[in-house]
Amino acid sequence: MDDGRGMTTAGTASDRKHILIVDDDPNELKMLRYYLKDHYKVTVISSGRTAMEFMSKYTPDLVLLDYLMPENNGAAVLKDMQSRDRTKDIPVFFLTGQTGTETIRECLTLRPAGYIVKPVARNALLAKMKEALG
Repeated sequence: MDDGRGMTTAGTASDRKHILIVDDDPNELKMLRYYLKDHYKVTVISSGRTAMEFMSKYTPDLVLLDYLMPENNGAAVLKDMQSRDRTKDIPVFFLTGQTGTETIRECLTLRPAGYIVKPVARNALLAKMKEALG
């Protein structure tokens, strides 16, 4: 289901954990949703600004957040999340294709729950989500 703002939700079981995926790459969103949709309720959003609008109304159990995005990059979104009572305790895993030590160091200073390097392997992603969500 797509609500016309770049948000798509898959999975209907209300007892499933809800994962929000935020990435400006539509192919990445499609792949990650495909990997997770049989196990979790999944919402995909293509911008940091729209993700914060979404989280003002809904509280996902975990966020997969692209680190490098135009208009509110992952660092800005995580800082915003950490400043709000509603979202400050939601675990966030950064997604990035950047593997340089400076980028990794910068990511880790924001204290995310984890860091996942693209391209993401399905089994590795599912294992990380299971570990983080139980």
